[in-house]
This record gives sequence, structure tokens and C-alpha cells, in this order.
Amino acid sequence: MPGGRLTQSERQQIALGLADSLPYAEIARRLDRPTSTITREVMRNGGPTAYRADLAHRATERRAHRRRKAVPRGQGAPAPSHGRDTEAVREYEESFTTLLMQQGMPKMTARVLTSLFIADAGSLTASELVQHLQVSPASISKAIAVLEEQGLIRRERDERRRERYFVDDNVWYQSTIESARRIAQVAETARQGVGILGRDSPAAARLENIARFSDFISESILRATEQVREVLDTKPEAN
Repeated sequence: MPGGRLTQSERQQIALGLADSLPYAEIARRLDRPTSTITREVMRNGGPTAYRADLAHRATERRAHRRRKAVPRGQGAPAPSHGRDTEAVREYEESFTTLLMQQGMPKMTARVLTSLFIADAGSLTASELVQHLQVSPASISKAIAVLEEQGLIRRERDERRRERYFVDDNVWYQSTIESARRIAQVAETARQGVGILGRDSPAAARLENIARFSDFISESILRATEQVREVLDTKPEAN
């Protein structure tokens, strides 16, 4: 299986495959590349409907140029250390970011969250994020606002009065609880429509099914989340 960066010819083949509505796995098979490579390439260059081979190639060259000229990362930034492979860490960061984007998270929001995940301290300041991701402070601020709204991060002031952003060890617990709450809101809103549209109408029956389904999913998520948390919080007994 070939390694290294995608060539311009390969990017043209990707564009042709997308135009023919081929799945990523089929494009990858034709190029003898991992499916994750194709997925990451498309998602970070406009997505399947906006991907253009020439623009993607130039964007990759610009990113590589910026990395070569990048200034040293600030203290606390997720720079490789302890003998880590720099390229492997970078590829992992991009893969995790792509996964979050596939699940509906905006690109910059995904990049910021991944940066926090892979930082050993689990926290970074805005200036460290700007330096690491090579983007504007405004871009970081917008991403932080989205992540806070979703309950994925929290902010505190450090000893130098700088705002520092944290991902806690139980971040997925907090996020899952918030997700269950949003699903419960769907159930509540759907049931409001039942009374407004008339209980015997087809639309009301549809909304009642949505409400019942959403109630079941929300309650199941909450039960499973609490059970998992109890297991994870239980310390193994000493021998």
C-alpha cells in the first residue's frame, strides 16, 4: 500500500470519484489507500460537494509550508514530547478532527476540541490555541462558545488571570447527559403539537410517536450513562 502524501493526480481521481457519487471506500480501493486517508482529505477540503483537486492540493502545500515556518509552540500546547513521533501525532490529530466533523461538528470547533483532548494538561489558553492551530483569535472564540454551549469544556482563570479552557476526564458523561436533555426537549415539544393539531389527526399521531420514541431514548441514555459512571468510578479492591 503506498504511503506518503496524496499526489495531485490522486486528488484528481478523488474528485472524479466524488462526481460519480462513489463511496469513500471505493475511491480508496481504486487508489490503494486507506479509507481514512480519503475521508480526511475530503472533509478538510470542503466536503464531498465542494471538493476540488487543485484547491485541495494548494491548500495542503500551504499547510505544509506553515508547519515548516511555525514558531515554537507555547507552554501547555499539545506539542509532541516524551519521544513521541511528531508526524504520527499530527496525523492522529487530523484523524480525530475528521471524525468529529463527520459527526456534525463544525471544522474549527472540532480542531479546538481535539487540541484540548491531546494536550497532556487537558487545558489550553486562547493564545496557545491560536498558536497551535495558526488561526485568528476570533475563530477560537467562536469555537469555544459552541463547545461551552454543548457542555464539552469549561473555563477558569489561571494564576496569571488568563482564561484557560479545560476538558474534564468525565467530558463524555457531561456531554451525554446534555444530549439526553435535548432529546427530552424534542419529546416535550412534539407532545405540545399533539394538542394543537388535534389528537385524532394523522399529524398528531406522528408527533406522538416522535414523543414516545424520544422519551424512551432519553431515559435509556440517562440510565446507561449512570450505570457506566458507577462502574468507572468504582475503584478496584486491593489484593
